[in-house]
Amino acid sequence: QVQLVESGGDLVQPGGSLRLSCAASGSIFSDNAMGWYRQAPGKQRELVAVITGGGFTRYADSVRGRFTISRDNGKNAVNLQMNSLKPEDTAVYYCNLVQRSNVYWGQGTQVTVSS
Repeated sequence: QVQLVESGGDLVQPGGSLRLSCAASGSIFSDNAMGWYRQAPGKQRELVAVITGGGFTRYADSVRGRFTISRDNGKNAVNLQMNSLKPEDTAVYYCNLVQRSNVYWGQGTQVTVSS
């Protein structure tokens, strides 16, 4: 089994920055993809960013240029640096890991962007 634990969510003013972290534990293999999704009230969960074990990244158009995803393979961790935050970035952010056809989710961490 795999467990994912997120941290770093907070209340921040528009234009501010936050860094989310996710630590994975359990049976982790190198051939996986880790990423972040978010879900705002009344909306569907959506992809924010994903990174493969080889370092390939993909971003949602709405965050490209503002958010940066990175991973530490030695620690089985993935981070999301979020800059120039906007009110529309407010959501619960979920860590995601996909390996060998299995999908795992964290519990989520709340990010609120408001003045």
